[in-house]
Amino acid sequence: MFRPCIDLHNGKVKQIVGGTIDDSSSSGPKENFVSEHSPSWFAELYQKDQLTGGHVIKLGPNNDEAAKDALSAWPGGLQIGGGITSENAESWLEAGASHVIVTSYVFRDGHLDMHRLDDLISKVSKDRLVLDLSCRIRDGRYLVCTDRWQKFTDLEVNEKTLTELASHCDEFLVHAVDVEGLCQGIDLPLVELLSKASPIPCTYAGGARSLEDLKQVSAISGGKVDLTIGSALDIFGGNGVTYSEVVAFNRSKL
Repeated sequence: MFRPCIDLHNGKVKQIVGGTIDDSSSSGPKENFVSEHSPSWFAELYQKDQLTGGHVIKLGPNNDEAAKDALSAWPGGLQIGGGITSENAESWLEAGASHVIVTSYVFRDGHLDMHRLDDLISKVSKDRLVLDLSCRIRDGRYLVCTDRWQKFTDLEVNEKTLTELASHCDEFLVHAVDVEGLCQGIDLPLVELLSKASPIPCTYAGGARSLEDLKQVSAISGGKVDLTIGSALDIFGGNGVTYSEVVAFNRSKL
C-alpha cells in the first residue's frame, strides 16, 4: 500500500534529498520542492482519500507549529517524528498523532539505548510507537543513522535486529537515505530484506519514482511492506506518478 508523508523543514512542506541534511553546512539541504500549501492542506487531502498511516517528519527546528497544523487537521490519522523524546511524546499524541516515530532519542553515542526505549514505552506504550530504522550503507551493511541521518550508529538493519525490536514497537519506518529524494529507483535489496525479516508492519521510503515501484514493493513483500513516494509525486512537484494513481492503487487493494 501507499503511505503518504508530510516532510517539514523550517515550517514548510518540502521534499529534500536525504543525504544533504547537514547541520554543519551553511547552504542548507538540497530541496527538490517547497509547497505553497499548508501542512493541514495535505492532511485534509489524505483524510479525504483515507490514506491512513502517513508520517509527518520534522526535519530540524522551527517545525512544531507546522506539525500541529497537520495533526489538528486529521486527529488520529497521522504519525509524527523528529525530535521525539520520552518527555514530549505524550504531548504529541495529545496533539493528535496516532503514533510517535523515534530514532535519535533511543540511541546514545552510536549505540541503541534499551533503557531509553523502555522509558519511552512506559510513557506511550509500544502500540503507539514506530521505530525509525532509516539507514545508509557502510561496508556492505545497512546501518541505522540518527540526527537527521548525519550520524552512523552500530545498529545493523538485519533479521536479528528486526526480530528483536518488533516486540518493542507497533511498526518500523525505514528510509533508504542514500537514495532518498533522488527519484532514481528504490533500494530493492533493502525492500527484500524488510519483506523477509520484519515480523510487524513496515514502511519503506526512498527513491520511488513510479507507480511500477509501488506495484513492485507490494508484489515483492506480499503486501507486508508499504511504500512512501515523495519527490516523484505530482503533489510534490514530481512527474513520475500522480496522486490519483496511488489513491486508486490503494483502493484496488481493499
